[in-house]
Amino acid sequence: MSDRRTARTRETTGARRTVPGAHTATTDETPAPVPAPSVPGAGGPRRFLRAALARVPLPLRGLRPRLLASFVLVAMASSLGTGALAFREARTGVLQQSQDTVINRFRTSIDAVAPYISFPPDQSDLQSAVDQVLYANRSSGWKIMATYDGHRAYAPSAGFVELSPELLRSVRDKRAAVFQRMNVDGRPRLVVGMPVTYTSGESGEGTEPRLSGLVMFLEVPQTTEEGYVEAMVSGIERATLVALCLAVVLALLAASGVLRPVRALRRATRRMAAGHLDVRLDVTGSDELADLSQSFNETAAELERTVAELRRLEAQGRRFVADVSHELRTPLAAMSAVTDVLDPKGEEESETGEALRLISEGTNRLSGLVNDLMEISRFDAGAAELNRDEIDLAESVRRTIASRWREGQVETRLPGPGVLRARVDPRRLDVVTANLIGNALRHGAPPVRLTMGVREDEKGTARVVIEVTDNGPGIPEEAMPHIFERFYKASTSRARSESSGLGLAITAENVRLHGGRIRAANLPRGGAVFTVELPLHRDDTDAEAGGGTR
Repeated sequence: MSDRRTARTRETTGARRTVPGAHTATTDETPAPVPAPSVPGAGGPRRFLRAALARVPLPLRGLRPRLLASFVLVAMASSLGTGALAFREARTGVLQQSQDTVINRFRTSIDAVAPYISFPPDQSDLQSAVDQVLYANRSSGWKIMATYDGHRAYAPSAGFVELSPELLRSVRDKRAAVFQRMNVDGRPRLVVGMPVTYTSGESGEGTEPRLSGLVMFLEVPQTTEEGYVEAMVSGIERATLVALCLAVVLALLAASGVLRPVRALRRATRRMAAGHLDVRLDVTGSDELADLSQSFNETAAELERTVAELRRLEAQGRRFVADVSHELRTPLAAMSAVTDVLDPKGEEESETGEALRLISEGTNRLSGLVNDLMEISRFDAGAAELNRDEIDLAESVRRTIASRWREGQVETRLPGPGVLRARVDPRRLDVVTANLIGNALRHGAPPVRLTMGVREDEKGTARVVIEVTDNGPGIPEEAMPHIFERFYKASTSRARSESSGLGLAITAENVRLHGGRIRAANLPRGGAVFTVELPLHRDDTDAEAGGGTR
């Protein structure tokens, strides 16, 4: 009997067995990583990570918030990863050391009691065994239970935790000590099951030990270990918070260093867009931002040189046009006087009369072109001024039409005399009206109509509206964006026409000089429509003007 008992106590130090839902432990093997126990505070890092991610503003706008968020996220991930790894390793070490200590003490206590247990044991033998084990560890808060063939003994008398089926099956079938961590009323507990085995005294050294059927169970609280885990979680959270604060400070400093040249570049580009082409950036360092600043300076210098050259050429062109136009006015005036004196007087059919007619027409066209160039030169030089006078707009338009075209060539719908008065430049209004009607007669088809009225915009500002329509083919769509450009002709067949291509450009300049606007469009039924809107400036003594619109 003595030999068999000795064999039984040696078997309690056998190899570890692993079963679903239970953990085995031994002192002669390297312990495997222990899963996290379900204790309060163990989910702290996960909750902290979720709360931190929930505070990240989405969507982030601007480069500075994105850089700051990137630095903070990287620092947070590093801090949490380091903290989680440290927590896992420290927790594993604490729990592994605790369970190894408990299992070794439990095994030692069983080894001390096993020689005095008779087999098969009765109820009194089981109770005596658990009492002796508890007495040897009376200050540890242990609870002991022994089972054999349906008999159970407890020390203290009751209150042992309910064992899981996995633990019972593992202890019944295996020969190694088995342990399992569980929660009981929210408190972590370690439950250890240790089967007692025996070997026959006549057997050799390598004989397989046999299960005796006696199993000792231990329940021990892990309150101390829970405190260690909670302290670790609290420390990791505080360290992570400090790391995040440092990360924010470092992110602000880093973002400021990165964004300083970017902000300088933004200010420089805005100044360049405002026309200050002499702006330059200070180049410091040798990184990519310094290369960008250097490239910006080179681009700005080349742009300044190119624009200065273009402005010089443009000024030379304007001066050339003005000088040529001015120099041509005197000989053209003399030529016009000569053609008037050399009127053929009934010799239109002769060669001399035909030659004089061609000279007169050419001189008149050249005089008109010179006058248009002089007008354009004044607009380019900023010398064009308005000489406003309060006039009857309808009467001014009637005089313009009557002085240039025969009755019936232009249909009008105008307010009555004295109804629509405004302060405008009469000469420039005459130019606008004459150019629009002349363009419609040359390139459209009759009937040409002119209407005038008053219209209020969405802001309640009254405007004079003049519309000139024709019944021609309209304006080609490809020509619409260029219709008010200088020397532009919508058809190549008009390259040698009487039009110089300056009439609509001069009209648009005169309208803008009055603070108005002009636009061109095609009518659905065919034909083109030109619409001029001029601000309705009146004297305080003026009565409100009436009039309709189309």
